[in-house]
Amino acid sequence: MSEQITRATVIIDPLTFQRQCLAWQRQGERVGMVPTMGALHEGHLSLVRVCRRHCDRVVVSIFVNPSQFGPGEDFERYPRTLESDVAALDTVGVDAVLAPAPIDMYGPGFSTVVQPAHVAQTLEGQFRPSHYQGVTTVVAKLLNLARADVAVFGQKDYQQLAVIRQMVRELNMPTEILMGETCRESDGLAMSSRNRYLTAEERKRALAISRALFACRDRVRRGERDARELATNLMQELIDGGLDSIDYAVIADGQTLASLDQVGAGAVALVAGHVGKTRLIDNVLLDHAS
Repeated sequence: MSEQITRATVIIDPLTFQRQCLAWQRQGERVGMVPTMGALHEGHLSLVRVCRRHCDRVVVSIFVNPSQFGPGEDFERYPRTLESDVAALDTVGVDAVLAPAPIDMYGPGFSTVVQPAHVAQTLEGQFRPSHYQGVTTVVAKLLNLARADVAVFGQKDYQQLAVIRQMVRELNMPTEILMGETCRESDGLAMSSRNRYLTAEERKRALAISRALFACRDRVRRGERDARELATNLMQELIDGGLDSIDYAVIADGQTLASLDQVGAGAVALVAGHVGKTRLIDNVLLDHAS
């Protein structure tokens, strides 16, 4: 599909949004969706560009989903920048933006949830136990509202991508899930809405994450296959780089996210750590043929 610049219509009511998406599809147009929580940056816009190449209409949701935040997490202070988000989306060709309030999405007495698959139980699932249930429930609702032919999610949230792919496959949802590559700052830091929490000094220390991941990938390209040794080196480089704490630093199978003994095709290195009060995640694919 050719890229076209359109001015996005902001829709608050989910059912109005659904009617619009259905109207496009009845005209034979393919609808693609990029779900977001707002505070948009170039990484989000790159996902819109991917979506535009596959669809006639592109819709974006901006919804800070309360059910995927655990106790003590940053729901209240998570940045909400709707006006500037919509202005950014207008530069890349978005047809509609769904921006509901929580009561609009869930309604009083909402009690139906989507239980995520086994792939959600490790890594983030260990440190944020209710997180992926919130993610799968809201994403299922969003894909149903849009009747999306295609949805694009970022590689940076790699486990989320794996969880959503399995949900869509096992629930026979007709949406094709595409991955957009991680966008990085010029110094290698993965773009994230939470980067704005970092002080200048913390941001320098945060670079240890991408630096350690790139070093791990380079070792694999030079022939290292011992996943346990790679994980040990990865962890040590994060410690040496000054992270305040590390939740995990692992080499895993790209589909199941089970830890590996040997690196093979489709392996991935994943990291989650804290710099100051900010929790950051990142990953790199380790396919040695890349």
